[in-house]
Amino acid sequence: MTPLFRKILGMNWVLVLTMYGLLVFGIFAIESAARHLPGPSGISGGEFFAGRQKFWIGLGTLVYFGASLVDYRWVRWLGVPIYIIGLALTVKAMGVNDVSHRLSIGPISFQPAQSAIAAGILVIATLSQDLPKIHRFFGEPFFRVLLIGSLTGIPFLLVVKLGDMGSALVWLPVAVVIMLVSGIPWRYLIFLAAIAIGMAPIAYYAVMPTASERGTERVETYLESLETGVVENTDETYAAYWVSTAVGKAGWKGTGFGATEEQQSLHAKKLIPWTTAHNDFIFAVIAEEQGFRGALLLIAAFALLLIQCLFIAFYSRDLAGRIIVGGVVGLFFAHMFESIGMCVLLTPITGIPLPLVSYSGTFVVICMFLLGLVQSVWVHRSKYKYITIET
Repeated sequence: MTPLFRKILGMNWVLVLTMYGLLVFGIFAIESAARHLPGPSGISGGEFFAGRQKFWIGLGTLVYFGASLVDYRWVRWLGVPIYIIGLALTVKAMGVNDVSHRLSIGPISFQPAQSAIAAGILVIATLSQDLPKIHRFFGEPFFRVLLIGSLTGIPFLLVVKLGDMGSALVWLPVAVVIMLVSGIPWRYLIFLAAIAIGMAPIAYYAVMPTASERGTERVETYLESLETGVVENTDETYAAYWVSTAVGKAGWKGTGFGATEEQQSLHAKKLIPWTTAHNDFIFAVIAEEQGFRGALLLIAAFALLLIQCLFIAFYSRDLAGRIIVGGVVGLFFAHMFESIGMCVLLTPITGIPLPLVSYSGTFVVICMFLLGLVQSVWVHRSKYKYITIET
């Protein structure tokens, strides 16, 4: 048996099947969610975006299995140049006159913030693993907190400056989870939490208005709805009102896939923001069409995915592997919580894709690459070196 074939057989196939189950589920959801969008002649918007998603999944499959079968200890060094390039591109994106601040390279457009966060996880894993070998000071909790805080804080502030509060907030749970799996003492974490609580009013009243005017309006609208217990159908609360109504009225079975206006589908009536339904508000479309059972199945699949990742982190051979898996768990959880939470009024409207399910172009490839690294941590969990046995 060759080492490559041994690695393939030794993969965590629960993780593989769960990931592809979510991807296939997402293709059908995108086809329905994007049906109001214009497509090329002779093709509906739903078919077009579902086809594009298949292309990105195909590319992501190559990246996923490549990252899975190559030892993550070699791949993690790519994080340093990608992180630096990601920061430079994020700065460049500030000059782009576009709400999403996307950059284009030929026919491909992407958000630099998404690649920077993936690279940031790799950089933290690499430096946390190797710097203590140079001097014991680099392994002290104070320095590790400083390292994690710096490498996550710089891109966080840059993305805040862009006005993309949804993407910026993803860095916070990523940093927290990395600190937890790195073994940072609780007294440091409690101290940092106290500082964060104390700085929150300053950030809200002084920083947020200058960074994101829309973000401040959305938070104020959200706090108003919490205080009154009612979401009014106004210009400011249009999205929150209709996506939460779509989720709330769906019942157990929902309206059915591709439901029409006669079936009382809010998405068919274009009441759910239809231009972004296939990425930012895809959970609302899924919940309305598939009902509580479909939404529950989706959340359960994500829970299984994260549980498998945590299981793999437990068996990691070194600190770098645990940090990589922990960072991926933090990233996925943050996206899930924000994307699903804003559809059920748990969080303000932030406009962030649901990993593996929303149409998000290059972000699908990034997610599959990160899950490939998680798989690599599992495949290479043992210090045993694969050898070929000749008979």
